[in-house]
Amino acid sequence: MGKVLRGIRNLSVTAGAIGAAGVWYRKRAERHLSLRAQTVLVTGAGSGLGRLLAIGAAQRNAAHVVVWDINEQAASNVVEAIQADGIDATYDIVDLADDESVDAAGQAVRQRIGGIDFLINNAGIVTGKKFLEQRHDDVERTFQINTLALYRVTRQFLPNMIANNFGSVTVIASAASLIGVARQTDYAASKWAAHGFTESLRAEMRHYGRGIHTLSVHPFYVDTGMFDGVSSPNVLLPILRPEAVVHKIFRALESGKRQLILPSSAVAANWLKLLPVSVADQVSDALGINSTMDHFTGCTTAVED
Repeated sequence: MGKVLRGIRNLSVTAGAIGAAGVWYRKRAERHLSLRAQTVLVTGAGSGLGRLLAIGAAQRNAAHVVVWDINEQAASNVVEAIQADGIDATYDIVDLADDESVDAAGQAVRQRIGGIDFLINNAGIVTGKKFLEQRHDDVERTFQINTLALYRVTRQFLPNMIANNFGSVTVIASAASLIGVARQTDYAASKWAAHGFTESLRAEMRHYGRGIHTLSVHPFYVDTGMFDGVSSPNVLLPILRPEAVVHKIFRALESGKRQLILPSSAVAANWLKLLPVSVADQVSDALGINSTMDHFTGCTTAVED
């Protein structure tokens, strides 16, 4: 226990120093963005977080919102809700795990409205199985939707953003992309890859002087049904309300932030990496992180995080 307490104390000191420097630099580096009169595309937008993101973009007076989902009825319902508020919206039925499906949908979007200004890669799935219970197709499907789809979808619209020297790519990753969690060997690995994708894309766009903004979002469990049955380990890591998450995503996007971790206390996952592994493991156990999935019953279809 002494090692755990010392570890937490060291984390606090280090976090304070890093935080002070980070706030100063962030104020200098961020630029404000607006969705007003811009085109927005959201994947996995038929339900859950994706639905709220699509509707939220419309509420921010986007010129056109494109809804991508594998469920036609769900996608149609979201488009109708957006159009009822006087905002243009269309949908495409897309299997994000299929190259031809994504290519066809991307071409259809370009023919309808031209390019996309704000791309929100939201779609994701989770199995919630223990490692030895996962089948190969479970793992493959998880990576197809959570990771490889980022490449398929972003390639459709990044060239136009580069040509205009303007655009934004948001990736809804997960707090699991910051720390390994029991019963998430497939999900966490796919989200770590998503995190790496976003960081590397940001670095590449900056290196070549492109005016493309990127945002990686790392929420703890969100109450959308995808993670039904999970538990909150402590008051520092509550189950998040989807409406609050969407509000903070748009605030981060519009303020030009590059990374959003929710809740803010989850940033401790980064700090744990500064500790010896044995101490970090004890801190994780003390916080109850690895027991959160013990009673998981959630949805495993392509919804969202």
